[in-house]
Amino acid sequence: MDSSANTADLLMAMQADLQKQRVLIIDRHPPARESLRLMLANLGITQVHGAGSSAEVLRQVRNHRFDIVLSDYLLEDGRDGQQLLEELRHNHLLPLSSVYMIVTSERSYHNVVSLAELTPDDYLIKPFTADLLQTRLAKALYKKHILKPIYTHMARGALEPAIQACDQVVLEYPVFQLDAQRFKGELLQALGRLDEAEGLYQGLLSLKAIPWAKMGLAMVARSQGRLEEAERLAQELIEENPDFLSAYDFLSLVRESQGHLVEAQQALQEAALRAPHNTLRQRLVGDLALQNNELDVAERAFSKVLERHRGSSLRSVDDYTSLSKVQLEKGNINAAREVIRNLRRDWRGEKQGELAALVMESLAFQKEGDKERAGQAVEQALKLHQELAAEQDTLLPGSKRLAVDLAHACMETGKDEEAHQLLRQVATEHHDDFRVISHIEGVFEKTGQSEVGRAMLEEVGAEIIHLNNQGVLAARDGDIKASVDMLMSAADRVPNVQFLVNAARAISTLMDQQGWNVDLAARATDYLKRAQAKAPRNPRVLAARDIYNQVARKYGISAQDAENV
Repeated sequence: MDSSANTADLLMAMQADLQKQRVLIIDRHPPARESLRLMLANLGITQVHGAGSSAEVLRQVRNHRFDIVLSDYLLEDGRDGQQLLEELRHNHLLPLSSVYMIVTSERSYHNVVSLAELTPDDYLIKPFTADLLQTRLAKALYKKHILKPIYTHMARGALEPAIQACDQVVLEYPVFQLDAQRFKGELLQALGRLDEAEGLYQGLLSLKAIPWAKMGLAMVARSQGRLEEAERLAQELIEENPDFLSAYDFLSLVRESQGHLVEAQQALQEAALRAPHNTLRQRLVGDLALQNNELDVAERAFSKVLERHRGSSLRSVDDYTSLSKVQLEKGNINAAREVIRNLRRDWRGEKQGELAALVMESLAFQKEGDKERAGQAVEQALKLHQELAAEQDTLLPGSKRLAVDLAHACMETGKDEEAHQLLRQVATEHHDDFRVISHIEGVFEKTGQSEVGRAMLEEVGAEIIHLNNQGVLAARDGDIKASVDMLMSAADRVPNVQFLVNAARAISTLMDQQGWNVDLAARATDYLKRAQAKAPRNPRVLAARDIYNQVARKYGISAQDAENV
């Protein structure tokens, strides 16, 4: 068990270990960076890098692995240190094992903390001494050290060992048991062990009010199809903790999945008022407002996203196309063309940017009644889309939303066959994403082909069920090899998350029974990587990856070697 003596010894060891750490200082003012660098040097920390802009931060983290990041709260472009943390975590550029601290003034500290969504490891209030910095860094590193086995297993996709590591932390280090229990609940959900996760959350809530535990309970309810209960729990959580912003996002998602789009938008807008700089949320506000025909709200939301994402790794051509669509819906063709010009400027030399510009140009020409130029732009867009598909060896290169927008432009110019082919492919690969399906339905509705759209989507659904059943039935008959062949064929033909996961799991089962096969392992790895690219946090993807790694370990193959076959 943990003792105060052992803890004190380990904290001392962490202080001594500081000298080995690589640190990134983020501050827009060079003198401030230099001052902090000198303070670190006095602590014996010499591997120190500096960055004055978000773009420089992204370059640095791609080239180096940092143990500690010290970021000023206010950055150079109106962004803040917590938004930067969001971006780094979202793009997996900063591992969970790295310490991230925000440096802020006392006056802004309370505002910063109350609206923290991705909570940093600590906050340093200016001014601070070298001794205080050393103590806070040592404590943060100590916590990371205790939780490191959890992080390591999670990074490798070894979810069962990660759960065991959580239990070990709870047993040996009670001071960090809530951190470990939070990870355990998320891992249980990822593995589909929803009853266990529900029991864990209920047990914690019976002892004390823990916002994230109640959120976990709501997430379990949603996963089990109990949407009314999930909505009620989220509403209670917001009433009890108005600054727990992820609860608003969850409530919006539940309402949207129920078809209550206006109420879903309202929940997101409440959160956006409290934290206006969260661009991922602003994007969702814009999407819902556009569907609800609240064009002024959509325009403001997408404008904010574009302003804050320009030059960021979170930028997307979808934000430009969405804003230009809003302008076209409002009849502001000149404003739409201005967005298209900005798109071409910001994505100069990138084919996806040019493709998006051509698609929106076509829709703008169509809005003006210039059918000839609209058709010419679509022809160029289709040609470029084919080039990208060949380069990336996929039928749907780049953004799925852009593919739907391209189909819309095709339908507006009489190219129904090309449009239906694109929409069928998008629907097939993303049939379980209700937002994508809603986007497709909207295109069919706008072009007066609602019945055609419903028939196509029903046909796609039936085809997916048929393909999946073939592999499942073969497995039930005991013919695992036939099941693997069928599911691999289905995944190659319809590379959606469901089939990619099913094929990977079937391969893992076959190898578990008949031995490791390098060629099959390579196919499984490819399917898992493609599934994870489509849905990074999908529980089925994480569980399939865990099963694959378990089989690899059975045959003495390391997780790294298993994923690099």
